[in-house]
Amino acid sequence: MVDGEGSFHVAFQKRRDLPLGISIIPEFHVSQNRCSIKALEIVKSILGSGYIKPNHRHSSDQTYVFVVRDRNDLITKVIPFFRYNNLITSKAKDFNIFAKIVDLIEKGYHRNRHTIIKIIDLAYQMNAGGKRRVVKKEDLIQNVLKSSETIWRKSDQKSDKDIVRTE
Repeated sequence: MVDGEGSFHVAFQKRRDLPLGISIIPEFHVSQNRCSIKALEIVKSILGSGYIKPNHRHSSDQTYVFVVRDRNDLITKVIPFFRYNNLITSKAKDFNIFAKIVDLIEKGYHRNRHTIIKIIDLAYQMNAGGKRRVVKKEDLIQNVLKSSETIWRKSDQKSDKDIVRTE
């Protein structure tokens, strides 16, 4: 089912309140018509995470989507599941890139101007080169390059407080 109706996706949202001006949102989706919503409930039960919602609110579209956005659930449930249960279509490539991006975010690469560009490049290699993306890759990169700050976290620091440095 995931090979046909599933998607590994990395969304970007321009945000002026963030030092680099971009929020990165990795997501796993599976969609089904309303008459097959039970299949989504099974996927949710197997993975033990996520939620089900209408795919297109305020529309006559009758599809529903199972979504996992929580990064911890992606790291501990979704990625290990698909590493063990290999995909057989071109989604296998998308999954491998997705897993790499989630790992880079977990390591803090999204906090540095130069390494966030690597994440953007990887994301735009997914899902047929991002043909359906609203924001162009070049616009995202320009947004990052305009930013004047990079967030650094001391590796020995136990708290979640970030140190902001102006470059």
